Amino acid sequence: MIGFIKTIIARLFYGRDKEEQFMWLIVGLGNPGAEYQGHRHNVGFMMIDQIAGDYGFSLFKKKFQGLISQGLIDNQKVLLLKPETFMNNSGQSVQAAASFYNIPEDKIIVLYDELDLPLTKLRVRQGGGSGGHNGIKSLDKHLPSKDYWRVRIGIDHPGDKNRVSGYVLSNFAKAEAPAVEDILYYGSKYIPLLLKDNKSDYMTRFAESMNR
Repeated sequence: MIGFIKTIIARLFYGRDKEEQFMWLIVGLGNPGAEYQGHRHNVGFMMIDQIAGDYGFSLFKKKFQGLISQGLIDNQKVLLLKPETFMNNSGQSVQAAASFYNIPEDKIIVLYDELDLPLTKLRVRQGGGSGGHNGIKSLDKHLPSKDYWRVRIGIDHPGDKNRVSGYVLSNFAKAEAPAVEDILYYGSKYIPLLLKDNKSDYMTRFAESMNR
């Protein structure tokens, strides 16, 4: 009942362009604003921008407390979303978009930074805990279930928990730039495998490409 009420509220607030039906919602997590653009914490935003460019998506526009873009990936209609609520409230934007278009949690893919994975590594899983990530905590709070897909993009760990905040809110080092470019390129290139439910193949192809 609560989910139904949220759907009605979303449609009333955002209008009724319900002729648009999306098979997938792909979300990148990050913080809005030029000052955050190159931060490690914004690698989810970076991946969304890469996907939008690689697959010829529409220009981003403001909606659902975020920026959205739409297009086709392997003939599947996909909505891209970059929440502009700041990281800790990302779930508000995702819930609004998912409710409006009736996109179930198992058709939502969330891209975000992962401290506990080395740079050049990523992992895909459905459900699970937040791992302390505030953006994921917000999604868990606002979505009806935790059954959405998570693509955890490794950014390395600074080695000291007291340095974590400053580390994630700083730019990638110049020496890391080639690796980041490859992460975004291959992460986007193999996205069709995720949409075909070949989650393990996505990780395998990504890892093979990064290790060449």
